[in-house]
Amino acid sequence: MELTRLIVKGGVISPGELRGIVNMALEQGLESISFGSRQDIIFPKGFNHIEKEKTGKNHFVYPNEKSGNNIVSSYVSTDIFRNTPWLTGNKFLYILEQFKEQPKLKVNITDPKQQLVPLFTGHINFIASDHEDYWFLYVRLPKWDKMEMYPVLIYSWNIAEIYYAIEKILEEEPDSVDMIFQLLSEALDTNNRTIDKPLNIPFYPFPYYEGMNRLGIDQYWLGLYWRNNLYDLDFLKEMCDLCFDCKIGKICITPWKSFIIKGIPKERKLDWEKFLGKKGINVRHSLLELNWHLPVAMEWALNLKTFLVRTLDQFDISTYGLTFGLSEYNREGHYFTSIVVEKNELPKDLESIKIRDTYNVLYAKNFDPNTKEYIVHTQDVDKLELPNILIELSRKYFEELGNQSVEISPAATKKEKAAQDIHQCPECLTLYNSEYGDVSQGIEKGVLFKDLPEDYCCSLCESPKINFIVLTGQKLDTLS
Repeated sequence: MELTRLIVKGGVISPGELRGIVNMALEQGLESISFGSRQDIIFPKGFNHIEKEKTGKNHFVYPNEKSGNNIVSSYVSTDIFRNTPWLTGNKFLYILEQFKEQPKLKVNITDPKQQLVPLFTGHINFIASDHEDYWFLYVRLPKWDKMEMYPVLIYSWNIAEIYYAIEKILEEEPDSVDMIFQLLSEALDTNNRTIDKPLNIPFYPFPYYEGMNRLGIDQYWLGLYWRNNLYDLDFLKEMCDLCFDCKIGKICITPWKSFIIKGIPKERKLDWEKFLGKKGINVRHSLLELNWHLPVAMEWALNLKTFLVRTLDQFDISTYGLTFGLSEYNREGHYFTSIVVEKNELPKDLESIKIRDTYNVLYAKNFDPNTKEYIVHTQDVDKLELPNILIELSRKYFEELGNQSVEISPAATKKEKAAQDIHQCPECLTLYNSEYGDVSQGIEKGVLFKDLPEDYCCSLCESPKINFIVLTGQKLDTLS
């Protein structure tokens, strides 16, 4: 079912903007709005087209319109969950501000240290590196079979420029990241940096993101989740007024169809608790309810989730660290959950007969959705079999927890051979990895260290090639 969406750049909206949107919906006689998986706002069926002069800066995408994709960002996680030290909320806002035109592709701008916002669900995925103001770029354009890593790190203030340049060359149908890199190198003068080590993504359990929580010494953050993903407009309007009153500048939408308010002053905590109590808002949901991705306005998905949550709760099953997704069958889909339940399509000739739906269950390799690799566990099972399958998988998760490497590197697809050809400068600890080469000095990826010219020197401190030391597997483990 196609619904009207409102693009919320990076999932960040001011109380004033949200109140304006709430008023537009109230004027049309609506009672609630929902939030989408890409941190956008979804309007229920019956929302009418608004004339452009009345929409202001708001970008609506109406049913059957293909234009417009939201930028997903992990701004929502800054200050409240684990983060890369240099990556502040202000940094996110400055980068988002560079995107003046509505992107045609899905863009993700994320911190790899947080677990709330997906890293790889976009066509263009910028992921913060350990180097201040530099980002990895992972590309998977709409017709590509697999995701590829851009060969250099991108500078923060070139992110939007590089995105729009990629959008511009789409008509040339680039079929690899190497082709994109070549075309962009000819067209742009950007401040890139050599990749000296692959992206490491620490595996952390999924965080609890609801309720009133301490933020620093004198502030709190509030996470709000409603079971049915229908957020009452009158409640939101009053909440925006309370944000104004507390001088709160931003409201953050999560990809889990909930939202977070940061910066509630300590002395106003009681006012917020009274407001929530007066409105009858429950902020005591278990993690078992919070960790589900569902399609918006799909009754079958909401009913199935309710059935599964109740059954798992009844059996006292722990799902700490796991996430679940419900989806219609879509082998092309890019999920972002540990375990996925897919509903199969009924064959056309059986649609008129009342037969029970069947489901497939998949789980992410190592139960980490950021690995982007899903394993089919069971196929064509009945709804009543699903709780036992989820219980079996949750037990498998806890049995295997800690058995595999804690850090998963999607960039390190070439195993042993690549690891054997990594050399390090002893002066500044810069790495030369033949898998990436050294773009800054015109060395293509794949060139082994022994084949580098004799006058090759460290790209950072210019120490000569002869000084480099080879890294063994043990030393590499310590580095990662």
